[in-house]
Amino acid sequence: MGTYAESAFHEDASARTTPMRSRRLAFIAVFSAVIAVCTIVSIPLPKPVFEITLAPAVYFALAALTDKWDAFSATAIGGFVGELFNITTRGGLPIYPFGMVWARAPEVLIIAWAANKGNRALALAMAAATVYETFAFLVPDWLFYSFGLFGYGSPTTLYAGLILAVPDLATFADLAFIPIAFAIIAGAGPTFRRLGYRG
Repeated sequence: MGTYAESAFHEDASARTTPMRSRRLAFIAVFSAVIAVCTIVSIPLPKPVFEITLAPAVYFALAALTDKWDAFSATAIGGFVGELFNITTRGGLPIYPFGMVWARAPEVLIIAWAANKGNRALALAMAAATVYETFAFLVPDWLFYSFGLFGYGSPTTLYAGLILAVPDLATFADLAFIPIAFAIIAGAGPTFRRLGYRG
């Protein structure tokens, strides 16, 4: 017998509905704000990581509970707005909000692929999404440091640039949000079903 959380992912796709457009727009607006706040509430870290935010728990869960494009939009908008606030109030490079969109919004699509495949597949998809996010930060930062782009300092060697970017591996800490995301899924599933999502 499957768990309650797992049962939320086994509904037949043909039986699902999506909410009306106005409700979907309201959802995107509300969860963009939630993700923005969870991006602002963060643990400061040295550059280039800059911070560990609370947002992954939210968008991991949304990817499993809702339409993937609604979750994608909320993650992209909320991540951009939250990180823009962060660099405005705490300092940081102007490219950071764009990096947040590039690294985090596609995670939703990876997780959504496994939304109906059971808890094990979903957990693995969340882990794979975190791997993607980590390297989506690491590889550009490596190049930015190496070639002195976007305010990352003076050009240097590829090896030195890689060493400077290695702290991005701390992004793997987002794996700790996977159990929290499952708790959100289990608790919020009925509400999302009532709203017309897969829940």
